[in-house]
Amino acid sequence: MSRIKGALIGCGFFARNQLHAWKGIEGVEIVAICDRDETRLAEAGDAFGISRRYTDAGRMFDEGGFDFVDIATTVPSHRPLVEMAARAGGGDGLHVICQKPFAENMDDAREMIAAVEATGKTFMVHENFRWQSAVRAAIEELRNNAIGTPFFGRVSFRSGYDVFAGQPYLAEGKRFIIEDLGIHILDISRALIGDVARISATTKRINPEIRGEDVATILLAHENGVTSVVDCSYATRRSPETFPETLLEIDGTDGTLRLDAGYRLTIQSGGGEDIRDVAPPVLPWAEPPWHNIQESVALIQQHFVDSLSEGRAPETSGDDNLKTFALVEAAYLSAAEGRTVALAEL
Repeated sequence: MSRIKGALIGCGFFARNQLHAWKGIEGVEIVAICDRDETRLAEAGDAFGISRRYTDAGRMFDEGGFDFVDIATTVPSHRPLVEMAARAGGGDGLHVICQKPFAENMDDAREMIAAVEATGKTFMVHENFRWQSAVRAAIEELRNNAIGTPFFGRVSFRSGYDVFAGQPYLAEGKRFIIEDLGIHILDISRALIGDVARISATTKRINPEIRGEDVATILLAHENGVTSVVDCSYATRRSPETFPETLLEIDGTDGTLRLDAGYRLTIQSGGGEDIRDVAPPVLPWAEPPWHNIQESVALIQQHFVDSLSEGRAPETSGDDNLKTFALVEAAYLSAAEGRTVALAEL
């Protein structure tokens, strides 16, 4: 595939990881960036040597000169920006990567997917947690039938890490942990076990300084008959702190798979035990403990480029991630109404 050019909208806290990752991918160049905050825009442009800088996304799209756009803004801006990308180039459209959650509601999500699909371009959601190398190792083992047929799973993320220091806006929304973190953990459960038929959720707010929930426990009945539990907490005090590790336990007909703290993958099967260190590398621009997440950004963005090169849909396409987004909406509905929600309702 010839060299492809991209633009990035949103130069905030997490977008710096995306810019670093793009810089490390052969055959890709970010040629334009956009942010309404001129200070952030200048800092990002200077740090990454990008001269084309915009405070108006519409103007950036009009001037063009790139093949894809990476949208790293907050959720309310996603639909208008995706639709701008679909209209760009006189309607030819652009390939799009959009941060999660990619829409405010299911109707918007469907309209965004349809807008990009109508141009024949690729729409991928930046759902990077399933691309963490430790989680990826577990996914591949299950896909290779390492423990037979799964019948139970637990996907857990429990921490007391101060995520609000770097992203203060997280404390302001009526929704918090399911929408911001739980969406990742739910997606991991889907990637490990399969799509979901029914969901039941409870939530709780422990931290009085935030508006949304910071604890969620979710029971998933998968379409293939497997039951899984997804539990998330930013109110858990533990030592040592495991942020930002996702811990796994999957029971199968032939054994058990566990991903424990410290990136230790254990597979017990056939009377034997295989224990591996699946700790992620610390990339040159990364910093512990975030290196796990930062590496996953590089991996998913490489996957996007590979998908374009090979002419196939990315694993976290808009259509695929719509199913994860539906789990978020169903979890909130379940918690609010105190009942099990069938995904068919959405």
